[in-house]
Amino acid sequence: MKAAVITFPGSNCDRDLAVALQQAGAEVTQVWHKDTTLPDGTDLVAVPGGFSYGDHLRCGAIAAHSPIAGALRDHAARGGYVLGICNGFQVLTELGLLPGALMRNQGLTFICKPATLRVATTDSDFTSGYQGGQTITIPVAHHDGNYQIAPEGLAELQDQDRIAFTYAPAINGSVADIAGVLSANRRVLGMMPHPERAADPALGGQDGAAMFSSLIGGLQHA
Repeated sequence: MKAAVITFPGSNCDRDLAVALQQAGAEVTQVWHKDTTLPDGTDLVAVPGGFSYGDHLRCGAIAAHSPIAGALRDHAARGGYVLGICNGFQVLTELGLLPGALMRNQGLTFICKPATLRVATTDSDFTSGYQGGQTITIPVAHHDGNYQIAPEGLAELQDQDRIAFTYAPAINGSVADIAGVLSANRRVLGMMPHPERAADPALGGQDGAAMFSSLIGGLQHA
């Protein structure tokens, strides 16, 4: 299974994400933001956390217009898998690959701590390694993680079972306590918490490892 991890100026979780994917069994290539193509045979594109382009204009806004953005959008349109974490989630909403927007946290502060999440659906290759309703602990580190979407959009996410994770308890003002959402074809996941920071016992937790192992395992046997 081949994964491509994109690095933007200001990315700071790209290496962590690459290591987590490698430990789960993926062949990983790191892709620079000025590239215009993805490696041949790429199954998964991973967009890491950080502060792409210094978060100028809006978080993820400039990254959504970078040279690599076209290849990322085409990959998703072909049905390829995409994972966006923290700033990566913001990039995916700016690209229009996921609905909604990430706003300033309700308390107007940067939140950096372990967060308790509830697994809201197991009906995706990203979440099939968990039990429905299971609570897991995944670190968060964001200033603009307050997920907002119009009422009709929220109803659509709920009706289609596309809410992947929720905060339990709430931490940043996100509507319906949403921490992660899936695309309509369930092959694009955006989430604010950092599973790559909870994928090794040496990091203090392993609750994120199940996401990488179930995703990689599912694709290897597809």
